[in-house]
Amino acid sequence: MRRLCVPIRGPRLLPKAGAVVLSVLCVLCSVCALGFPSLPPGPPGTVRAPDRATRVTSEVLRLTREAEDARNRYEQARREAEAHKARVREIGRQLQDRRAVSDTLREDLGSAARAQYRMEGFTTVPADEAALEDPIELMALQVPDARRRARLARMLDEYSRRNRSLAAEEEQLAAERSGIDKDSERLQEHVQAVEARLAAARGDLNSMAQAAVESGHCTTLSRAAAGDGTAKDQAVAQANGRWTRPVTSYQLTAGFGGVGANWASTHSGQDFAVPAGTPVRSIGAGTVVATGCGGAFGISLVVQHDDGWYSQYAHLAAMFVSPGQQVRAGQWIGLSGTTGNSTGPHLHFEIRTSPEFGSAVDPVPWLNARGVRL
Repeated sequence: MRRLCVPIRGPRLLPKAGAVVLSVLCVLCSVCALGFPSLPPGPPGTVRAPDRATRVTSEVLRLTREAEDARNRYEQARREAEAHKARVREIGRQLQDRRAVSDTLREDLGSAARAQYRMEGFTTVPADEAALEDPIELMALQVPDARRRARLARMLDEYSRRNRSLAAEEEQLAAERSGIDKDSERLQEHVQAVEARLAAARGDLNSMAQAAVESGHCTTLSRAAAGDGTAKDQAVAQANGRWTRPVTSYQLTAGFGGVGANWASTHSGQDFAVPAGTPVRSIGAGTVVATGCGGAFGISLVVQHDDGWYSQYAHLAAMFVSPGQQVRAGQWIGLSGTTGNSTGPHLHFEIRTSPEFGSAVDPVPWLNARGVRL
């Protein structure tokens, strides 16, 4: 605050009484400055609300990506752990089989030696015994005992060497098992922690969206809140063709024409069950012709496409576009939510012949006819 008590310069001096009065005024001014700080210009709510919406939206999108990455890393670790366990089981089976063969080979070598001592060898029967690789088949043949014993000894040596190698691998895998299990547990805990933060951020997003609907002021967020997701989805959509799905991962729930207590007559679109904060994409190129902030559809918008058709996106938690804005196929135009007449987070999607309610057609065959399978 600017000082009100300033020194008077120059040759002229104030009378003593005037100097005392001026000193008192300076003290009072200082007390007022300490007790009553200056107020910020303008109402704070109007300044901070868009910034808070951008922060909450960015946090939801960031945590969504982080949760997906954590789940992928956990699944990769789980698959590696399963492969590790399968290898341990396979080694155990091989060792059991090979040890049985080794015991048989040792026993047969002993029998061959005893027979040679008593009978001075066997008679050669097959002409191609050298091609045999199976020790059991070889033991069933009556070939010259010296050659037979030599081959059995070589096989026994090979089996023993392989058994030692498998046993060493089994021991190493057993030593690694504890570390693999701990890594999996740590990744699982990380997934749970990120998903807990994501659930809290989605709750904030829904609360913010509901407050906007109740106040009648649904603001359009800047594209910066969407990060680089819009550009990525546009590139994918353009690579796949002219049309695309409104959301990438979903579960189809209420379909077109359904009846129930949630609708005044019949259901006018297709519902996509998705978590709050899921990016909603324009199914094709066009122009935003209308947005809504309340009523049965909650936060909603309508896009007019180049061929005269219209697509509607309802129950949103946030919008990234405004009326008159051009959009491309795959561009992020909002985030899913549960505003309006909604029983849970989802996207209500319609295809219309006009921007107004009541002109909807079944969107599933409409998209199928344009190469988009749901």
